[in-house]
Amino acid sequence: MPTNRRSFLAGAGLAGGLSALPLGGLSAATASAAAQPDFGPKIGQALLSRNENPYGPAPSALRAIADTAKMGCYYADRGQQRLTAMIAERHGVAPAQVVVGEGSTEILCAIALAWGRKGAILCPDLFWDTTALYGERQGVSLLRVPLAQDMNVDLAAMQAKVTDGVALVQICNPNNPTGMLIAPAALRTFAAAVTPTATLLVDEAYNELTDRPEDNSMIDLVRSGADVIVCRTFSKIYGMAGLRVGYAITSEANAKRIQSHMMSFGGNLAGLAAAIASYDDTPFLDQSRAAVLEGRAMIVDAVARAGLTALPSQTNFVFVKVPDANSLRDAMAEKGIAIRGAYGPWAGYSRVSTGRLEDVSRYAAALPELAQRLWA
Repeated sequence: MPTNRRSFLAGAGLAGGLSALPLGGLSAATASAAAQPDFGPKIGQALLSRNENPYGPAPSALRAIADTAKMGCYYADRGQQRLTAMIAERHGVAPAQVVVGEGSTEILCAIALAWGRKGAILCPDLFWDTTALYGERQGVSLLRVPLAQDMNVDLAAMQAKVTDGVALVQICNPNNPTGMLIAPAALRTFAAAVTPTATLLVDEAYNELTDRPEDNSMIDLVRSGADVIVCRTFSKIYGMAGLRVGYAITSEANAKRIQSHMMSFGGNLAGLAAAIASYDDTPFLDQSRAAVLEGRAMIVDAVARAGLTALPSQTNFVFVKVPDANSLRDAMAEKGIAIRGAYGPWAGYSRVSTGRLEDVSRYAAALPELAQRLWA
Protein backbone atom coordinates (compact mmCIF):
# COMPACT_ATOMS: atom_id res chain seq x y z
CA MET A 1 0.00 0.00 0.00
CA PRO A 2 1.54 3.35 -0.99
CA THR A 3 2.65 5.62 1.86
CA ASN A 4 0.16 8.36 0.99
CA ARG A 5 -2.64 5.77 1.00
CA ARG A 6 -1.60 4.47 4.42
CA SER A 7 -1.48 8.00 5.78
CA PHE A 8 -4.92 8.72 4.33
CA LEU A 9 -6.51 5.62 5.85
CA ALA A 10 -4.89 6.19 9.22
CA GLY A 11 -5.57 9.91 9.42
CA ALA A 12 -9.16 9.73 8.25
CA GLY A 13 -10.25 8.02 11.44
CA LEU A 14 -9.04 10.76 13.76
CA ALA A 15 -12.14 12.89 13.27
CA GLY A 16 -14.36 10.14 14.68
CA GLY A 17 -13.00 10.34 18.24
CA LEU A 18 -15.34 11.80 20.87
CA SER A 19 -14.48 12.81 24.40
CA ALA A 20 -16.31 10.83 27.06
CA LEU A 21 -18.84 12.70 29.17
CA PRO A 22 -18.54 12.71 32.99
CA LEU A 23 -20.42 9.67 34.27
CA GLY A 24 -20.58 10.38 38.00
CA GLY A 25 -24.06 10.12 39.52
CA LEU A 26 -25.60 8.29 36.57
CA SER A 27 -27.35 4.95 36.86
CA ALA A 28 -25.48 1.92 35.51
CA ALA A 29 -27.75 1.74 32.45
CA THR A 30 -27.50 5.47 31.75
CA ALA A 31 -23.74 5.45 32.30
CA SER A 32 -23.36 2.55 29.86
CA ALA A 33 -25.37 4.42 27.22
CA ALA A 34 -23.42 7.64 27.82
CA ALA A 35 -20.13 5.79 27.37
CA GLN A 36 -21.07 5.13 23.75
CA PRO A 37 -20.27 7.87 21.21
CA ASP A 38 -23.20 10.02 20.16
CA PHE A 39 -22.29 9.69 16.49
CA GLY A 40 -20.91 6.94 14.31
CA PRO A 41 -20.40 3.27 15.23
CA LYS A 42 -20.86 1.98 18.74
CA ILE A 43 -17.66 1.00 20.52
CA GLY A 44 -16.32 -2.17 18.91
CA GLN A 45 -18.96 -2.21 16.15
CA ALA A 46 -18.20 -2.71 12.47
CA LEU A 47 -20.84 -0.44 10.93
CA LEU A 48 -21.56 -1.78 7.43
CA SER A 49 -25.30 -1.18 7.17
CA ARG A 50 -25.76 2.44 6.15
CA ASN A 51 -23.78 3.16 2.94
CA GLU A 52 -21.60 5.71 4.72
CA ASN A 53 -18.04 6.59 3.73
CA PRO A 54 -16.05 6.66 6.99
CA TYR A 55 -12.97 8.08 5.24
CA GLY A 56 -14.61 11.48 4.98
CA PRO A 57 -15.04 14.33 5.50
CA ALA A 58 -11.90 15.38 3.67
CA PRO A 59 -9.15 17.11 5.65
CA SER A 60 -9.94 20.21 3.60
CA ALA A 61 -13.58 19.98 4.73
CA LEU A 62 -12.59 19.56 8.38
CA ARG A 63 -10.38 22.64 8.24
CA ALA A 64 -13.21 24.64 6.68
CA ILE A 65 -15.63 23.53 9.40
CA ALA A 66 -13.17 24.57 12.12
CA ASP A 67 -12.43 27.88 10.43
CA THR A 68 -16.09 28.81 9.98
CA ALA A 69 -17.63 27.41 13.19
CA LYS A 70 -17.35 30.80 14.85
CA MET A 71 -19.62 32.19 12.15
CA GLY A 72 -22.40 29.78 13.11
CA CYS A 73 -24.44 32.65 14.53
CA TYR A 74 -25.07 33.87 10.98
CA TYR A 75 -27.33 32.49 8.27
CA ALA A 76 -25.41 30.74 5.53
CA ASP A 77 -27.18 31.92 2.37
CA ARG A 78 -24.07 33.45 0.78
CA GLY A 79 -22.22 30.18 1.23
CA GLN A 80 -25.13 28.38 -0.39
CA GLN A 81 -24.93 30.79 -3.32
CA ARG A 82 -21.21 30.12 -3.70
CA LEU A 83 -21.66 26.34 -3.73
CA THR A 84 -24.53 26.71 -6.21
CA ALA A 85 -22.24 28.68 -8.54
CA MET A 86 -19.48 26.06 -8.23
CA ILE A 87 -21.86 23.22 -9.11
CA ALA A 88 -23.32 25.17 -12.02
CA GLU A 89 -19.88 25.97 -13.44
CA ARG A 90 -18.69 22.35 -13.25
CA HIS A 91 -21.74 20.99 -15.04
CA GLY A 92 -22.22 23.74 -17.61
CA VAL A 93 -25.60 24.99 -16.42
CA ALA A 94 -26.89 28.29 -15.03
CA PRO A 95 -26.94 28.79 -11.24
CA ALA A 96 -30.73 29.10 -11.50
CA GLN A 97 -30.78 25.45 -12.63
CA VAL A 98 -29.19 24.23 -9.37
CA VAL A 99 -31.02 23.58 -6.11
CA VAL A 100 -28.94 23.02 -2.95
CA GLY A 101 -30.66 21.43 0.04
CA GLU A 102 -30.21 19.77 3.41
CA GLY A 103 -29.01 16.57 1.80
CA SER A 104 -30.59 15.27 -1.38
CA THR A 105 -33.31 13.89 0.92
CA GLU A 106 -34.88 17.31 1.38
CA ILE A 107 -34.85 17.92 -2.35
CA LEU A 108 -36.30 14.50 -3.17
CA CYS A 109 -39.08 15.00 -0.61
CA ALA A 110 -39.87 18.41 -2.15
CA ILE A 111 -40.02 16.82 -5.60
CA ALA A 112 -42.37 14.10 -4.34
CA LEU A 113 -44.77 16.75 -3.05
CA ALA A 114 -44.48 19.16 -5.97
CA TRP A 115 -44.98 16.58 -8.70
CA GLY A 116 -47.17 14.23 -6.66
CA ARG A 117 -49.85 16.89 -6.40
CA LYS A 118 -50.07 16.92 -10.21
CA GLY A 119 -50.14 13.16 -10.77
CA ALA A 120 -48.72 9.79 -9.77
CA ILE A 121 -45.06 8.91 -9.19
CA LEU A 122 -44.00 5.88 -11.23
CA CYS A 123 -41.11 3.96 -9.69
CA PRO A 124 -39.49 0.52 -9.45
CA ASP A 125 -40.70 -1.95 -6.87
CA LEU A 126 -37.33 -1.91 -5.13
CA PHE A 127 -35.29 1.30 -4.85
CA TRP A 128 -34.41 3.88 -2.19
CA ASP A 129 -38.01 4.92 -1.72
CA THR A 130 -37.84 6.82 1.59
CA THR A 131 -38.66 10.16 -0.01
CA ALA A 132 -41.35 8.72 -2.28
CA LEU A 133 -42.96 7.16 0.78
CA TYR A 134 -42.86 10.58 2.44
CA GLY A 135 -44.92 11.85 -0.47
CA GLU A 136 -47.27 8.89 -0.22
CA ARG A 137 -47.93 9.73 3.43
CA GLN A 138 -49.00 13.19 2.25
CA GLY A 139 -51.48 11.69 -0.23
CA VAL A 140 -49.22 11.19 -3.27
CA SER A 141 -49.97 8.13 -5.41
CA LEU A 142 -47.11 5.70 -6.09
CA LEU A 143 -47.24 3.26 -9.01
CA ARG A 144 -44.65 0.51 -8.61
CA VAL A 145 -43.22 -1.67 -11.36
CA PRO A 146 -41.50 -5.03 -10.61
CA LEU A 147 -37.80 -5.36 -11.32
CA ALA A 148 -36.60 -7.36 -14.31
CA GLN A 149 -35.60 -11.01 -13.98
CA ASP A 150 -31.96 -10.02 -13.43
CA MET A 151 -32.96 -7.60 -10.59
CA ASN A 152 -32.23 -4.49 -12.65
CA VAL A 153 -34.82 -1.76 -13.26
CA ASP A 154 -37.23 -2.92 -15.99
CA LEU A 155 -37.28 0.13 -18.25
CA ALA A 156 -39.58 -1.43 -20.84
CA ALA A 157 -42.19 -2.29 -18.21
CA MET A 158 -41.93 1.19 -16.71
CA GLN A 159 -42.28 2.87 -20.08
CA ALA A 160 -45.45 0.86 -20.72
CA LYS A 161 -46.96 2.32 -17.52
CA VAL A 162 -46.37 5.98 -18.39
CA THR A 163 -49.71 7.67 -19.04
CA ASP A 164 -51.09 11.20 -18.73
CA GLY A 165 -51.82 10.41 -15.08
CA VAL A 166 -48.11 10.01 -14.30
CA ALA A 167 -46.36 13.25 -13.33
CA LEU A 168 -42.96 11.88 -12.34
CA VAL A 169 -40.87 8.82 -13.15
CA GLN A 170 -38.33 8.20 -10.38
CA ILE A 171 -35.21 6.05 -10.74
CA CYS A 172 -32.10 5.59 -8.59
CA ASN A 173 -29.05 4.88 -10.77
CA PRO A 174 -27.08 2.95 -9.65
CA ASN A 175 -29.97 1.48 -7.74
CA ASN A 176 -30.12 1.12 -3.98
CA PRO A 177 -30.17 -1.57 -2.57
CA THR A 178 -29.23 -3.68 -5.60
CA GLY A 179 -26.12 -1.67 -6.52
CA MET A 180 -26.80 -2.27 -10.22
CA LEU A 181 -26.26 0.37 -12.89
CA ILE A 182 -28.67 0.97 -15.75
CA ALA A 183 -26.70 1.22 -18.99
CA PRO A 184 -26.54 4.94 -19.87
CA ALA A 185 -27.59 4.45 -23.49
CA ALA A 186 -30.68 2.53 -22.38
CA LEU A 187 -31.56 5.18 -19.83
CA ARG A 188 -31.18 7.99 -22.38
CA THR A 189 -33.48 6.13 -24.79
CA PHE A 190 -35.96 5.67 -21.94
CA ALA A 191 -35.77 9.38 -21.10
CA ALA A 192 -36.54 10.35 -24.68
CA ALA A 193 -39.62 8.11 -24.60
CA VAL A 194 -41.11 9.20 -21.26
CA THR A 195 -40.25 12.91 -20.89
CA PRO A 196 -42.82 14.16 -23.38
CA THR A 197 -45.38 12.89 -20.84
CA ALA A 198 -43.70 13.02 -17.42
CA THR A 199 -40.63 14.45 -15.70
CA LEU A 200 -37.80 11.94 -15.22
CA LEU A 201 -36.03 12.09 -11.85
CA VAL A 202 -32.69 10.26 -11.64
CA ASP A 203 -31.17 9.96 -8.17
CA GLU A 204 -27.41 9.72 -8.83
CA ALA A 205 -26.26 9.47 -5.20
CA TYR A 206 -23.60 6.90 -6.11
CA ASN A 207 -22.58 8.24 -9.52
CA GLU A 208 -19.03 9.18 -8.51
CA LEU A 209 -18.38 5.56 -7.52
CA THR A 210 -19.28 4.11 -10.92
CA ASP A 211 -16.69 3.08 -13.49
CA ARG A 212 -17.41 6.08 -15.77
CA PRO A 213 -19.22 8.77 -13.77
CA GLU A 214 -19.59 11.33 -16.57
CA ASP A 215 -20.82 8.78 -19.11
CA ASN A 216 -23.28 7.30 -16.61
CA SER A 217 -24.83 10.64 -15.62
CA MET A 218 -27.95 12.12 -17.19
CA ILE A 219 -26.86 15.73 -16.61
CA ASP A 220 -26.21 16.07 -20.34
CA LEU A 221 -29.96 15.61 -20.87
CA VAL A 222 -30.61 18.59 -18.59
CA ARG A 223 -28.18 20.69 -20.62
CA SER A 224 -29.99 19.66 -23.82
CA GLY A 225 -33.32 20.89 -22.41
CA ALA A 226 -34.97 17.56 -21.56
CA ASP A 227 -37.50 17.43 -18.70
CA VAL A 228 -35.04 15.67 -16.39
CA ILE A 229 -34.00 16.22 -12.77
CA VAL A 230 -30.68 14.81 -11.56
CA CYS A 231 -30.03 14.63 -7.82
CA ARG A 232 -26.59 14.28 -6.22
CA THR A 233 -25.30 14.20 -2.65
CA PHE A 234 -22.20 14.92 -0.58
CA SER A 235 -23.11 11.99 1.69
CA LYS A 236 -21.30 9.23 -0.22
CA ILE A 237 -17.93 9.78 -1.92
CA TYR A 238 -17.42 13.03 0.03
CA GLY A 239 -18.11 11.26 3.36
CA MET A 240 -20.47 13.95 4.62
CA ALA A 241 -23.64 12.00 5.46
CA GLY A 242 -24.08 13.77 8.79
CA LEU A 243 -23.44 17.24 7.38
CA ARG A 244 -26.52 17.12 5.11
CA VAL A 245 -25.70 18.71 1.76
CA GLY A 246 -27.22 17.64 -1.56
CA TYR A 247 -28.26 19.23 -4.82
CA ALA A 248 -30.39 18.90 -7.92
CA ILE A 249 -29.65 20.00 -11.49
CA THR A 250 -32.62 20.61 -13.78
CA SER A 251 -34.39 23.32 -15.78
CA GLU A 252 -34.95 26.75 -14.22
CA ALA A 253 -38.70 26.12 -14.15
CA ASN A 254 -38.27 22.79 -12.38
CA ALA A 255 -35.77 24.33 -9.95
CA LYS A 256 -38.29 27.01 -8.94
CA ARG A 257 -40.96 24.35 -8.49
CA ILE A 258 -38.68 22.29 -6.23
CA GLN A 259 -37.67 25.32 -4.17
CA SER A 260 -41.31 26.26 -3.61
CA HIS A 261 -41.80 22.99 -1.68
CA MET A 262 -38.58 22.93 0.38
CA MET A 263 -38.79 23.34 4.12
CA SER A 264 -35.47 25.02 4.92
CA PHE A 265 -33.63 28.05 3.60
CA GLY A 266 -30.10 29.39 3.76
CA GLY A 267 -28.40 26.06 4.40
CA ASN A 268 -26.30 24.45 7.12
CA LEU A 269 -23.16 26.55 7.61
CA ALA A 270 -20.86 23.68 8.61
CA GLY A 271 -22.07 21.45 5.78
CA LEU A 272 -21.81 24.19 3.19
CA ALA A 273 -18.29 25.18 4.31
CA ALA A 274 -17.22 21.54 4.08
CA ALA A 275 -18.84 21.10 0.67
CA ILE A 276 -17.23 24.25 -0.76
CA ALA A 277 -13.79 23.24 0.53
CA SER A 278 -13.88 19.62 -0.67
CA TYR A 279 -15.93 19.87 -3.89
CA ASP A 280 -12.78 20.08 -6.02
CA ASP A 281 -10.48 18.17 -3.63
CA THR A 282 -9.33 15.63 -6.24
CA PRO A 283 -6.66 13.90 -4.10
CA PHE A 284 -9.22 13.17 -1.38
CA LEU A 285 -11.85 12.04 -3.88
CA ASP A 286 -9.39 9.68 -5.57
CA GLN A 287 -8.30 8.19 -2.25
CA SER A 288 -11.88 7.96 -1.00
CA ARG A 289 -12.95 6.12 -4.13
CA ALA A 290 -9.95 3.79 -3.93
CA ALA A 291 -10.84 2.84 -0.35
CA VAL A 292 -14.45 2.14 -1.32
CA LEU A 293 -13.41 -0.01 -4.30
CA GLU A 294 -10.90 -1.93 -2.19
CA GLY A 295 -13.58 -2.66 0.39
CA ARG A 296 -16.02 -3.72 -2.30
CA ALA A 297 -13.48 -6.14 -3.77
CA MET A 298 -12.92 -7.64 -0.31
CA ILE A 299 -16.67 -8.22 0.05
CA VAL A 300 -16.96 -9.81 -3.39
CA ASP A 301 -14.04 -12.13 -2.58
CA ALA A 302 -15.64 -13.14 0.73
CA VAL A 303 -18.93 -13.84 -1.03
CA ALA A 304 -17.17 -16.23 -3.42
CA ARG A 305 -15.30 -17.96 -0.57
CA ALA A 306 -18.62 -18.45 1.21
CA GLY A 307 -20.05 -20.19 -1.86
CA LEU A 308 -22.55 -17.37 -2.42
CA THR A 309 -23.20 -14.95 -5.28
CA ALA A 310 -23.86 -11.20 -5.45
CA LEU A 311 -25.31 -8.75 -7.92
CA PRO A 312 -22.79 -6.62 -9.84
CA SER A 313 -22.27 -3.41 -7.87
CA GLN A 314 -21.28 0.09 -8.98
CA THR A 315 -21.74 1.54 -5.50
CA ASN A 316 -20.29 1.37 -1.98
CA PHE A 317 -22.40 -1.67 -1.08
CA VAL A 318 -23.04 -5.18 -2.35
CA PHE A 319 -26.36 -7.06 -2.59
CA VAL A 320 -25.52 -10.65 -1.67
CA LYS A 321 -27.84 -13.54 -2.52
CA VAL A 322 -28.44 -15.61 0.63
CA PRO A 323 -31.04 -18.10 1.89
CA ASP A 324 -32.20 -15.71 4.65
CA ALA A 325 -31.03 -12.12 5.05
CA ASN A 326 -32.40 -11.69 8.57
CA SER A 327 -30.64 -14.74 9.98
CA LEU A 328 -27.35 -13.50 8.55
CA ARG A 329 -27.94 -10.00 9.94
CA ASP A 330 -28.58 -11.45 13.41
CA ALA A 331 -25.55 -13.75 13.29
CA MET A 332 -23.31 -10.88 12.16
CA ALA A 333 -24.71 -8.70 14.96
CA GLU A 334 -23.55 -11.29 17.50
CA LYS A 335 -20.04 -10.62 16.23
CA GLY A 336 -20.48 -6.85 16.44
CA ILE A 337 -20.93 -6.44 12.68
CA ALA A 338 -23.94 -4.41 11.50
CA ILE A 339 -25.38 -5.21 8.05
CA ARG A 340 -28.89 -4.86 6.62
CA GLY A 341 -31.64 -7.44 6.96
CA ALA A 342 -34.36 -8.25 4.46
CA TYR A 343 -35.90 -5.53 2.30
CA GLY A 344 -39.56 -6.45 2.61
CA PRO A 345 -40.24 -9.55 0.51
CA TRP A 346 -36.66 -9.64 -0.83
CA ALA A 347 -35.50 -11.82 2.05
CA GLY A 348 -33.09 -13.66 -0.22
CA TYR A 349 -30.70 -10.70 -0.51
CA SER A 350 -28.41 -9.19 2.11
CA ARG A 351 -26.96 -5.71 1.68
CA VAL A 352 -23.53 -4.98 3.13
CA SER A 353 -21.81 -1.60 2.81
CA THR A 354 -18.14 -0.84 2.49
CA GLY A 355 -16.71 0.87 5.56
CA ARG A 356 -13.36 1.05 7.27
CA LEU A 357 -11.21 -1.63 5.69
CA GLU A 358 -10.54 -3.23 9.06
CA ASP A 359 -14.31 -3.54 9.54
CA VAL A 360 -14.81 -4.99 6.07
CA SER A 361 -12.09 -7.51 6.98
CA ARG A 362 -14.19 -8.62 9.95
CA TYR A 363 -17.18 -9.19 7.67
CA ALA A 364 -15.01 -10.97 5.11
CA ALA A 365 -13.66 -13.33 7.77
CA ALA A 366 -17.08 -13.99 9.30
CA LEU A 367 -19.14 -14.57 6.14
CA PRO A 368 -17.76 -17.99 5.07
CA GLU A 369 -17.96 -19.23 8.65
CA LEU A 370 -21.54 -18.05 9.16
CA ALA A 371 -22.70 -19.30 5.77
CA GLN A 372 -21.40 -22.73 6.70
CA ARG A 373 -23.04 -22.63 10.13
CA LEU A 374 -26.38 -21.27 9.00
CA TRP A 375 -26.97 -23.02 5.68
CA ALA A 376 -24.60 -25.94 5.19
